[in-house]
Amino acid sequence: MEFPNLGKHCSEQHCHKLDFLPMKCDACGAIFCSDHFSYKDHACPSAYRKDVQVPICPLCGDPVPTPRDVSPDVTVGAHIDQFCKSERKKIYTNRCSYRNCKKKELIPVNCSVCKLNFCLKHRHTTDHECQGSAAGQRNLSATAAVQRQASKSSTFGPFAARPSVSARSVNTNSAVSGTVNEHIAIVQAGMSEDEALARALALSMQEEEAQQHRGNEGRNPSNSPRGIAVGNGNTTSSTKDRCNLS
Repeated sequence: MEFPNLGKHCSEQHCHKLDFLPMKCDACGAIFCSDHFSYKDHACPSAYRKDVQVPICPLCGDPVPTPRDVSPDVTVGAHIDQFCKSERKKIYTNRCSYRNCKKKELIPVNCSVCKLNFCLKHRHTTDHECQGSAAGQRNLSATAAVQRQASKSSTFGPFAARPSVSARSVNTNSAVSGTVNEHIAIVQAGMSEDEALARALALSMQEEEAQQHRGNEGRNPSNSPRGIAVGNGNTTSSTKDRCNLS
């Protein structure tokens, strides 16, 4: 062989091909043939040094700064362990109900008496000054009332939409029905429904009797003003006759 030192063998384990135009990998520095020159073909262990892309955290989606000579797996793992905020937001959601305590726990710790959630420090009844189930119900009702008030204020704020025609008609009907109910309550004057019904029936019967009595008086005009006028006429004529004779 005339040129024994011409060319070099491929550094790939299963290749070792003698290539007269060998290429050196700029990442790991090994010699490869044209078939295994790329990073992917020879599974270059130092290919990350040439990758200038910034890795993204798979949990929170924030970019993780990575130096050129450091593996992205190391920096992403450190970010998840120390700086990632997604896990804290999803896990620590059980806030303590004790006043001025803002601590959140991994799991809910509910009091068996007042049914409220507390942290490990205030989980006992003596630690959070438990006032019983009634107090817990009042606290839950107060919280619900505050939420309803906030929703109403946001609904009826300065930029809230005006109610539609159907909504205004419903409000008008409700106002009319409320007025009718108030009038019925005033008329009943503390009576029950049965007593009010009996009284209404009695008044109706009295009105019918009064109408019948007025009808009977119209059919018998014995004491009418017409008879009195006739009698007065006869008396005047007889007096006039006696005056003429005298």
